[in-house]
Amino acid sequence: MSEEKTLAVINQFNDAFLKHDPALLDGLIADDCVLENSGPAPDGSRHVGGAACREFWSGIAAGAGSFEPEEIWVAGERAVIRWRLRWGPTDADSVRGVNLMRLRDGQIVEGMGYVKG
Repeated sequence: MSEEKTLAVINQFNDAFLKHDPALLDGLIADDCVLENSGPAPDGSRHVGGAACREFWSGIAAGAGSFEPEEIWVAGERAVIRWRLRWGPTDADSVRGVNLMRLRDGQIVEGMGYVKG
């Protein structure tokens, strides 16, 4: 898969959070997707299967928080998304983190989330 295709998938993924529109996740998540969230400590929660991953990400996308992608790096079928999630007006009302993403055949098969603590 080309880096352009990987970037297009990641941009649509990010748009779901920017536009608070979980429907934009449709078709992006593979049936065998695995997602590891940053919490709870020490290892975070693990979501296995496309439906479980979509449900988790949809909850964030539909939420009231403001998602701000800061930078995206793409290498083949892998991507790193550096972001900030805000729930209030100041930096103290936010968290910064990264998602390590892996795609296969144009769909997300792995998402590993990490936040600054």
